[in-house]
Amino acid sequence: MQLDTPNLSYIHMLSDGDKEFEASMIAILKRELPIEKAAFVESILDKNYKISAEHVHKIKHKISILGLVKSYEFAVSFEESLKEEDSSGYDMFMKILQNMENFLTKI
Repeated sequence: MQLDTPNLSYIHMLSDGDKEFEASMIAILKRELPIEKAAFVESILDKNYKISAEHVHKIKHKISILGLVKSYEFAVSFEESLKEEDSSGYDMFMKILQNMENFLTKI
């Protein structure tokens, strides 16, 4: 899967021009994503795939907020795979998270 490009279109639509709201949403993403990523990685290392799926569930909403349609679809599938104790999508999910982090550090 080729990674899609993060964008702020959804945040702009939600904000209806409210720059304070946009800044707040971006700040939340910047603050929460690294924490959720670390928790996800820890659960994978512990082979606690049920918890890993729960972390993916939370993170996939941030994926959607950043306009990553293909990545969101992957996250939905990966979440279901983890529920079946299949972590084979781990590397791709980590690429998605890195893509998001790179974008957020630039804005």
